[in-house]
Amino acid sequence: MAQAAGVSLGTVSNVLNRPEVVAEATRTRVLEVIDSLGYVRAEGARQLRGWASRVIAVMVPDMANPFFTALASGVERAAREADLGVMVCTGAHDPAEAARHLSLITSHQVRGAVLTSSERVGRTVAAFHRNAVPFVVADQNAPQPAACSVGIDDVAGGHAAARHLIAQGHRSFAYVSGPDSLQQVRDRRHGALRAVREAGLPASALLELPCGALTVDAGKDAGHRVLGLTQRPTALFCANDLLALGVLQALYEAGLRVPGDIAVVGYDDIEFAASAVVPLTSVRRPAIAMGRQAGRLLIEDTASGCLHEHAHVILQPELVVRRSTMAVPVH
Repeated sequence: MAQAAGVSLGTVSNVLNRPEVVAEATRTRVLEVIDSLGYVRAEGARQLRGWASRVIAVMVPDMANPFFTALASGVERAAREADLGVMVCTGAHDPAEAARHLSLITSHQVRGAVLTSSERVGRTVAAFHRNAVPFVVADQNAPQPAACSVGIDDVAGGHAAARHLIAQGHRSFAYVSGPDSLQQVRDRRHGALRAVREAGLPASALLELPCGALTVDAGKDAGHRVLGLTQRPTALFCANDLLALGVLQALYEAGLRVPGDIAVVGYDDIEFAASAVVPLTSVRRPAIAMGRQAGRLLIEDTASGCLHEHAHVILQPELVVRRSTMAVPVH
C-alpha cells in the first residue's frame, strides 16, 4: 500500500490514525490507494497492539418496542460522530441472554456498553462491574455510583398525564400499569397520584389495572378488564404506548368511542402513537436524545487518558395532546 502510494509506512499510519498531521494532497493520494485496494482495518490486530476498540455496545430488552429502537438509534448517532461502530444486544431482561451478551462483549474487547434499564438491570450492572467493562445506564433515574446515567423524569411525566385528564374534566380514571418491579412504572404512578392529590380528589379516583408486561397484548387484556368493570372510569392512563394501543383495540372492537365514551393517554410517544386509528395523546420521552447522550458519555468515559467525572443526566418528558383525549364538542 505504501509503495503504491509512493509514501512511507509511517505516512500511511498517520493517514489512518492521525490524518491532521498529513498534507491534504498526500492524504488524498493515500486514501485513493486504500480505496482501490479495498483495505479494511484489522481491528483485532489493532487491539493486540494496544489500540482502543472502535466498537461500543447497547443492550436493550426488546427491539420490538419502538422506544428502544429509537434509543439504540441515538447511541448509533453518537458512535458515528466518533467514528465508532455499534453492537446491538437484545433480550437484556433475560439473565441468560444478558450473560451471553456480556461474554461476547468481553471476548471481542468491546470498548464499553450502554445498558438500558430493565427488571434485572441491577444484576447486569453487577456483572459488568465484576468484569471491569465500562458502561453507562440509560433510562434509569437512580444514579450508579461508579457509572454515568441518563434518565427521564417519569414522576413529572405521570403528573402531566393525570393533570391533563383532570383538566379535561375526568374525575375517575385508571392507571394501566406494567410490572411493578420497573422503577419507571412506579414513578409514573407516583406522578399521577400527586396530580390527583393536588386536584383535591381522593386516592380512589385513580384505579390501577396491573399488567404483567408492557405489550400490546397486555393492553388488550387490560381493555377487556375495563369493559367488565361495573363502574367504568371515564379515562385511562397507560404506562406505555404499546399498552395504550392494545387498550384502543379492545375498546374499538367493543364499539366504544374514544374519547367520547372513554379517553386514553399513552406514554413514550412512539412513532405509531400519532398514526393510531384515534391519534393517541402521549407523554413524549426523548429516546433518541437519551441514547445519544448515553453514547457520548460512554465514549468520553472510555477515551484514552481522559479524566471523566460521572454524570447523572435527567431529561424532561413532554405531553403531546392528540384526539384520544380531546373534549368532544356538544352540538
